[in-house]
Amino acid sequence: MRMAKPAALSGILCLGAIPAAHADIQITDVLGRRVMLEKPAQHVMLGFYFEDYIAITGPTAIGRLKAISLNYWKGYRPLQYEAYLKTTPKIAELIDVGDADAGTMSAEKIIASRPDVVILSAGQYKYLGAAAQTIEQVGIPLVVVDYNAQTVEKHVASTLIIGKVMGAEERAEELAEQYKAKVADTLARVERASKNAKPKVYVELGQKGAAEFGNSYGQGMWAGVVDAAGGRNIAAGQIASWGPLNPEYVLSSKPDAIFITGSEWTSLSNAVLMGFNIPPDVTRTRAEPYIGRAGWLDLPAVKNGEVYAIYHGGTRTLYDYAFLRYMAKALYPEAFRDVDPAAELSAYYRAYLPVKPDGTFMLKLGQDK
Repeated sequence: MRMAKPAALSGILCLGAIPAAHADIQITDVLGRRVMLEKPAQHVMLGFYFEDYIAITGPTAIGRLKAISLNYWKGYRPLQYEAYLKTTPKIAELIDVGDADAGTMSAEKIIASRPDVVILSAGQYKYLGAAAQTIEQVGIPLVVVDYNAQTVEKHVASTLIIGKVMGAEERAEELAEQYKAKVADTLARVERASKNAKPKVYVELGQKGAAEFGNSYGQGMWAGVVDAAGGRNIAAGQIASWGPLNPEYVLSSKPDAIFITGSEWTSLSNAVLMGFNIPPDVTRTRAEPYIGRAGWLDLPAVKNGEVYAIYHGGTRTLYDYAFLRYMAKALYPEAFRDVDPAAELSAYYRAYLPVKPDGTFMLKLGQDK
């Protein structure tokens, strides 16, 4: 991790770091750290969770950004980034402070951008280490939020924290209450519907193409979604967190439903493409070869037409309830017969975000042509 050099840091301090002021806003972040701000932030350095920040803050969100960790947006979700760039070209002018995961996030750049506040994910804060203290030592408040934990508690806390930082408490409360209600409704329906045997579920990261088995999830990420949706995850107990399952094990497990995850991996020639501006036919062309794998035609999921493509970016965000409900409806269609997850996703964007989710985010394969 690159730290601010003493000379550079001294120069920044001489130019005037953020002065100490009366703290009218007191926040406890998701790590239990107490952070104080004089007033709602007008100049933000944002490390992650771009759409969540925009949804919570409202129409002024992008205009109040000074700096971002560009790879966390443009690198991970390039087509999503392009969609926002078209509506707000100013995004291209934001300072890039580097990537914490790659060890290139620069304390000097963060400080030089002169933000009122720095908002980081829990993972980014951990990677920063001593550099986080350097930022705070010059008087810049640093707040940690965490949607990666994939818990209602952390989702709600993170939302309310961002709302308080940005002076958008009313929107934050609305989003938090909506999230709690959607998840609670989903869990209640699943509980009623899953009193008998739960369907067996296999999830695979569709990054490598059908010729090679991609990661599945024993814990975290999609494993948490499978559990909440009332499925029996065939990867549980086989891999600690993520990794490929043995092809023979997948066959012997006879999953009742299969979900291949896709994303905006446009640089990968065999990856399942999903997300903004990806037509359904493109997703289908990349995903359906999985059905033709050796032995898969005999799997219950394939025989019964229960193979799906699902957007990999649909977890760990304020609208991830739509993808949870999509999976739950696939497993328990009668229990969710009045629920339209795709429509719920569109409604969320329409209410809270400045772009439309045009593209492919949920798709049933095989039968639904």
